[in-house]
Amino acid sequence: MENNALLDVIVIGAGYAGLTATRLLKETGKTVLLLEARERVGGRVYTHYIDNQLYVDLGGQWIGPTQDRIYALAREMHVNTFKTYNEGKNVILLNNQRKEYTGLIPKIDLPSLLNIDFVLKKLDRVAKQIDLQHPWKSMKAKELDSKTLASFLKENIYFSNAQKVVEAGLETLFACSPSEISLLHALFYIKSGTNLNVLLNIENGAQQDRFVGGAQLIANKLAEVLKENILLSHPVQKIKQEGNKVEVFTEKGIFLAKKVIVAVPPPMAQRIHYEPLLPAQREQLLQRMPMGTVIKCMAIYERPFWREHGYSGQAMLDEGYVQVTFDNSPFDAKYGILLGFSLADRAKQLMSFSQEERKSLVLNTFEKLFGEKALNPSYYIDKCWAEEEWSRGCYVGYMTTGAWTSLGEALAKPFGNIHWAGTETSPIWNGYIEGAIRSGERVVQEVLSA
Repeated sequence: MENNALLDVIVIGAGYAGLTATRLLKETGKTVLLLEARERVGGRVYTHYIDNQLYVDLGGQWIGPTQDRIYALAREMHVNTFKTYNEGKNVILLNNQRKEYTGLIPKIDLPSLLNIDFVLKKLDRVAKQIDLQHPWKSMKAKELDSKTLASFLKENIYFSNAQKVVEAGLETLFACSPSEISLLHALFYIKSGTNLNVLLNIENGAQQDRFVGGAQLIANKLAEVLKENILLSHPVQKIKQEGNKVEVFTEKGIFLAKKVIVAVPPPMAQRIHYEPLLPAQREQLLQRMPMGTVIKCMAIYERPFWREHGYSGQAMLDEGYVQVTFDNSPFDAKYGILLGFSLADRAKQLMSFSQEERKSLVLNTFEKLFGEKALNPSYYIDKCWAEEEWSRGCYVGYMTTGAWTSLGEALAKPFGNIHWAGTETSPIWNGYIEGAIRSGERVVQEVLSA
């Protein structure tokens, strides 16, 4: 594609939002170019192949009911899904005591269980009142936005065991400490994904299904369709607007378009230099949208040995470096893969160790949960998304206190001929692949009508 050709649209960022937008624009006959900083597409969805047969999803990987766009795209691209393994006993390690249980209810004291039920139902009940399209217009928005999720928990949790279990669960959901996130944003996020029951569960929940071949496979197939419209290894440095023309500057050249869609995480959007400068409201909003902190830790074994002993591979821990674990084996169980999530403050601590030290710490945790065989994987790999150059965190950018009510209107508001996409801008399934696709659809309608 000629650098000096005036295109209809340039899209920045080849995650699911950018790929969706590029494809829809191309189908309407627009001339469109997709610029991606990485050497691959997929964004925060990344399937890493260890060899020709063995792969692991180091980024986003799960989908579930009501995520209609991604299910439809998977069918269209002939990518099959399979159920997340969810059979057998779960484990909870609480106060250095290991207990096994089946179903959703962990074996802890009854007062704590009742308190957990009360807190989660109250969060769901208040979340129902949130205006997803305009969270800042919700009932009691300023009051909710002035508090953190931690302050809500402090007011409503009365038992230490309940506190430990709820915090581990919510850190797994938000990838940040409850003290870091606005209560209004937490409620928005809960309603965006339907409710806590859906967000936290496997069966009929957001973790129900995975992709045969990995979650990046669909992005790769989309990229094959769009290969004439994509330039990889083209990080954008500057966007200059002048009249009805936008110049997009990269190390490898300058590209011209009538419109630009920025579909990258908030820290990446903030790194780009804009001429004229971004409106103060938009710039300050980006400063108040940090990314979550996640390390995905995976141990790969010759087989999923825990299944033979009646375990699901699921566990929750109140301390240490890992909050939760899952069975992440492939659909045919040709290998066994244990996945541990280290999140929020625990991830920040784990990041301070070398990979060999992290491996030892994580495997010792797996051994406590599932026995000595966990100490001897064929392969260990982890991915710290906070250290990833073109994301600087995962799963998603979240709002700190006061951000929604003072600056939220700027989240998806166009700036001249620059439009914004990405899962952060989606009111439905915010933070998920589904939300990214929906944001791509929304921004194309916005550009076409403009």
